[in-house]
Amino acid sequence: MSNINQLLVQAQTAYDAADWSSLIQYLQQLILGTDSEHPEIVKNREYLLKLTLSMLEMGDFQQRWEMTKVLTHLGNIAILPLIEILEDEDAEEELRWYAARALGEFQHPEAIAPLVELLKTDEDEELKAIAATALAQIGSVAITSLTELLADEDTRLLAVRSLSCIPQTETITPLLSVVQDSQATIRTAAIEALSSFHDERVPPVLLNALNDIAATVRRAAILGLGFRPDLREALDLVTRLQPKLYDFNIDVCCAAAVSLSRMGCDDAAKHLFDLLISPQTPKTLQLETIRALSWLGTLSSLEYLQTAFNQSTSETLWQEIVTVLGRVQKSQTTQAAEILLQILRCLRRASLTQHPATEIVSVKSAIALSLGQLGKIQAIAPLISLLADSNASVRLHAIAALKNLDREAAYQQLQQLAKNTALTPDLRQGIAIALAEW
Repeated sequence: MSNINQLLVQAQTAYDAADWSSLIQYLQQLILGTDSEHPEIVKNREYLLKLTLSMLEMGDFQQRWEMTKVLTHLGNIAILPLIEILEDEDAEEELRWYAARALGEFQHPEAIAPLVELLKTDEDEELKAIAATALAQIGSVAITSLTELLADEDTRLLAVRSLSCIPQTETITPLLSVVQDSQATIRTAAIEALSSFHDERVPPVLLNALNDIAATVRRAAILGLGFRPDLREALDLVTRLQPKLYDFNIDVCCAAAVSLSRMGCDDAAKHLFDLLISPQTPKTLQLETIRALSWLGTLSSLEYLQTAFNQSTSETLWQEIVTVLGRVQKSQTTQAAEILLQILRCLRRASLTQHPATEIVSVKSAIALSLGQLGKIQAIAPLISLLADSNASVRLHAIAALKNLDREAAYQQLQQLAKNTALTPDLRQGIAIALAEW
């Protein structure tokens, strides 16, 4: 007896004994582990379909999940039975859910009509969402059917969401037809989907949506324009986006900060800095602006962060600034390290200047962490000086940074300093602790 015939017998035995775990195992070996065009598989395909469908109907959640994978490997023979399950309103809801999901996996035109019909008529929102996802999986052949659903207010949103999951330029025209829809959710979904295309028809729509009455639409348009820095000068995007930093909706303001960070120019940096230091700017937006300045990638953007640190009186902002300086792009690490070292020097002079951050453990710890991430060898000596700090957390962060920066060089320098009797007792003790940690 061949291995396939043996598996077929074992599958039938497991089915008769209601041993579902073994049945799944045998079906997976037969269908997933064997050539689908093997004569024995072709000969028994309908029988295997019967067993798989029975398992789909009787199995638990995980077993049904496994069976949908098996069904797609059986080929188009499974499409009609799955459609029958989908159309059976008396069938268990979860079973219809799996049928819809499996139909999407086939990416076959035959599955489109029943999925579309379900979107039109069924009242179960979760099942309709699964059908919409399945249509998106089917891809470009489903675009025509989905476009027709845009005409119906009840199915328009699901159709837009399905179209947005199909990365084909053929979806641009139907999506453009709903950018002025009366429902903000539909306008938002359409704008988000259109933003992924570099097509000349899209930017004018995004610019127009900047002044939409709905905040979600404005936010989507702002983020969409943020992905087009190539159009910065042609569309004067910095000037267009700057007012949105002061939108009455905080999410829109944050989106504007993110999009301006992608413009890569000094004008954008200046607008972000002005927002950051304004006393009227909410803390949440200030934090987003600090991150935006660090992403911008210009010389001025980091200088603005240094200025903001010196001018601020907020522990939260100090910590965020030194944290983002440790995450700048590679071309900016030298400048970021120098800014952190300057801040550190100011902190060390705090006894004379009364710098307000002098006793802030989180700030000093964040500086140590960022210096360790930047990988600049000139930070070794300043980090060693932090070992004299009275706070254990600061010392531990300094040790971790030294290890991350240049483990061998830092260790050698610590060993040399340990022999220096002229060091302060605090620093000698800190060095001893650090060497023990190595």
